[in-house]
Amino acid sequence: MFCAFSLGIGSLTACNISGNESVSTEESQEPLKYSAMVKLHTPEVPEKKILDILAEKTNMDLDIQFVPATTYVEKVNTLFSTGSFPDSVVLDLEMLTQYKEAIRDGQFWEIGPYLDDYENLSKMRDDVLENTKVDDKIYMIYEGKPLSRQGIIYRKDWAENLGLSAPKNTEEFYEMLRAFTEDDPDGNGKDDTIGLTDRNELIFGAFKTVASWFHTPNNFGVKDGKIVPEFMFPEYMETLDFFRKLHKNGYINKDFPVTSKTDQQAMLSNGTAGVYVGSMGDVQSLYTNASEINPNAELDVHNQVAGPDGKFTVWSLPGYGNAILFPKSSVESEEELKKILSFYDYLMTPEGANLIYWGIEGEHYTIKDGMANIKDQNLFDREVLPIQTLEIAEQETNGRLNGYFTYEPKAKAEELFKDNEQYLIPDPTIGLDSPTFVEKSASLQQIIDDATYKYIIGDIDKKGFQAAVDQWKKQGGDKIIEEFSASYKKEN
Repeated sequence: MFCAFSLGIGSLTACNISGNESVSTEESQEPLKYSAMVKLHTPEVPEKKILDILAEKTNMDLDIQFVPATTYVEKVNTLFSTGSFPDSVVLDLEMLTQYKEAIRDGQFWEIGPYLDDYENLSKMRDDVLENTKVDDKIYMIYEGKPLSRQGIIYRKDWAENLGLSAPKNTEEFYEMLRAFTEDDPDGNGKDDTIGLTDRNELIFGAFKTVASWFHTPNNFGVKDGKIVPEFMFPEYMETLDFFRKLHKNGYINKDFPVTSKTDQQAMLSNGTAGVYVGSMGDVQSLYTNASEINPNAELDVHNQVAGPDGKFTVWSLPGYGNAILFPKSSVESEEELKKILSFYDYLMTPEGANLIYWGIEGEHYTIKDGMANIKDQNLFDREVLPIQTLEIAEQETNGRLNGYFTYEPKAKAEELFKDNEQYLIPDPTIGLDSPTFVEKSASLQQIIDDATYKYIIGDIDKKGFQAAVDQWKKQGGDKIIEEFSASYKKEN
């Protein structure tokens, strides 16, 4: 099922894992001790059952430290301050920007020259690898994410009650929100519904997705050969006006700037709101909760909402959300690095990818119509879900099974993720440099976020918003524009 990785041998060449060969006892060597720190997105650390199988398959002595996602950044900062790294560390996009100079300084292995030696690692997407590069060099194995999951989830039964179909453009989207607020979509004779439920999140809430329908650039855009922030484009102001009107008319929850994701989703599930803008994959959990309250509730998903010009666009991620790097302080030799890369090469086989994503066949899932069908959701959530954080690349390159979804809108959402890839707005600053952005982006972004919320709820007008933009520029924004623009010209 795998190759021995020639552990303990002075010269290690890459293994071609065919999925058809086993390692004999005679060929096996002492397991390599390998430590890694990963994010934990579930309440509890998983049992070691799957990790033990993974260790046996790869002849590794695994020491996987699961750190709660809520404290992960703090833990990483401690590692950088003390230099006491495990053999690998996972960094998200923000941390990669923060610690780019540490990568440049040679604190991590450059792995690009080795990837072609591995049958499976060499299958990682070139376009995503390009987005991970630092000074045109590859230092990291990426954990893939769909380029865009964004779209809408809406009460299909409400829409049918009012004779509405999925909105094809922003005007129809606005009309759906109006009708869901004013036209008694649930038919109870009460004025107790709103159109859109949103939360205190301008990126993964509704705002950024709707802004991309208006063709707002993704974080930054190119104007007259210069890199300029999204909020200095007219499309951003169009989006602000759109949300200001929604808020004024009561078509969105008035307190959305202080609403949590849990409360936002609850408003759709409990029948208060009819539309949710965000990851279309959330439809499964939203339906589960909604059907417990109202068995007759029906949800659907939709992605293509065209802007005023009749064209659809949607913002995108760079194809990954986290990346794995290998510190030279803990991985001390090329030989050790190659053995570790062989471990990840196994994770990119269908066998390895299915093990960490779906668990043990027959115990955690069965195969139905060529897809993975979870047997016991509670068991799966406890023993498998936390392990999924180990997945690298994406299904199309690692070959893991697709999921079998009994709920049709969930299956539809998976297809719409792929459809979105034809209409993406990329971030032009991926791979570009701005030391001032690294230093000041968090505090400067807060200026714009505050002004965005204040404009939408009516606390400031266009002059007030422009004053915030001017403040952003004076406090370092002009330098960010200058530095990104210089880097952009150099690259192009």
